[in-house]
Amino acid sequence: MQELVEVLAKALVENPDAVTVEAVEEDSKTILKLHVAQEDMGRVIGKQGRIAKAIRTIVKSAATRKNKQVTVDIQ
Repeated sequence: MQELVEVLAKALVENPDAVTVEAVEEDSKTILKLHVAQEDMGRVIGKQGRIAKAIRTIVKSAATRKNKQVTVDIQ
């Protein structure tokens, strides 16, 4: 999952070297913390959060196939 989020984010931003994804395990679910450069934050979130929602939907569907719970936090 971590690689999936990283590939999606790097395709969207102008500064792909600043993209990092950190996985944090809490209880029975995984939280993926996506860090991007401040100037690329708008590109990852998108208008009215549409791109962020799409990223979360893709990750959630991939996690469901593996019987896991994964959420994405953009920071």
